[in-house]
Amino acid sequence: METKHIRISDYNYPLPDERIAKFPLAERDHSKLLIYQHGKVSEDVFLNLPTHLPSGALMIFNNTKVIQARLHFHKDTGALIEVFLLEPASPADYEQMFQTRGHCSWLCMVGNLKKWKEGALSRQLTIGNGQLTITATRGALHGTSHWVDFDWDDTSVSFAEILESMGELPIPPYLNRETQESDKTTYQTVYSKIKGSVAAPTAGLHFTDQVLDALDCHGIDREELTLHVGAGTFKPVKSEEIADHEMHTEYVSVRRQTLEKLLAHDCQAIAVGTTSVRTLESLYYMGCKVLKTPDIQEADLHVNQWEPYENEKGIGNSEEYVTATSAIQALLRWMDTNHLNVLHSSTQIIIAPGYDYKIVKMLVTNFHQPQSTLLLLVSAFVHGDWHTIYDYALSHDFRFLSYGDSSLLIP
Repeated sequence: METKHIRISDYNYPLPDERIAKFPLAERDHSKLLIYQHGKVSEDVFLNLPTHLPSGALMIFNNTKVIQARLHFHKDTGALIEVFLLEPASPADYEQMFQTRGHCSWLCMVGNLKKWKEGALSRQLTIGNGQLTITATRGALHGTSHWVDFDWDDTSVSFAEILESMGELPIPPYLNRETQESDKTTYQTVYSKIKGSVAAPTAGLHFTDQVLDALDCHGIDREELTLHVGAGTFKPVKSEEIADHEMHTEYVSVRRQTLEKLLAHDCQAIAVGTTSVRTLESLYYMGCKVLKTPDIQEADLHVNQWEPYENEKGIGNSEEYVTATSAIQALLRWMDTNHLNVLHSSTQIIIAPGYDYKIVKMLVTNFHQPQSTLLLLVSAFVHGDWHTIYDYALSHDFRFLSYGDSSLLIP
């Protein structure tokens, strides 16, 4: 069946509420690990993950950091308005955004919108020894997001400090609970560095310094890239066929060194989490774009949702199949020509059955929601055999979703 005509109802399974992990384990690396290898399923403890991996392999992690993206304001009437930061608008660069002083703009979701018809919202904050007032002014609608201007009256304070003071960490909606102080630690990976996500790359939550050290001792080469996880990761597929589902755009940055490491490992990698998968597989199509249009602009490297299915051989209608090595080499040459050490781009890629994986050969991932695009990605990876994995997890007391247990998939 053509990928676009996949019916999302075929990717449903019963997930009782009690199987959703509401909180993480006290020791994150003591979670259960399901191992799916060539159709056979077994289990272990996550602490032992390195022993199941081939020495000399390359493992790729997403080092994004979750920001405290939920901002609460009260109107004079007492109505509570939640402004949920989705992506930076001005400046559009994440790094610059967090350093802004006095003014910035974001695209946001607004909770209780009907109570915020006009006027600015304001809130007083104490940061350090000083007090400031921050205001939020709603602008035009951009798709389903609202442009919101933020202004504050102390230019010695950065927007990063404001988020630290007034922001709340956005834990997943399906946890059905308030954010707790402990989530500030447990809902970040131990290697998180680059601020920008509104959801954690949850496969990484199981790793501890002890497991990372064990990977090193086992001869695993470790590399990091950045994909800022958007709120769209929780967006349910509401259409009957996935052709009518619009994938969200997410922003990626990849260092030159990471591409060189990929080449050194024959462009084969173990991905930690679906975000790493989407970034690595998108790099292939970015390389194909460069081969087709050598003077392409960085912004035009964006990978559209259906691109992989329209260009199965890599470059348009060419009869020549583009290998992953050729694509990554082309991307490196393009970076050299443009004097770039870091590639900044975005992806809207949807990975579903019918997709041919180019770079990712093994995957560490959690257990995903029924009828989600992440479950489609897993199904594509294990050649449709996702029921074997999920039936085992459901019947062997595995914990599901963001704070749940993990799996190592080797198709």
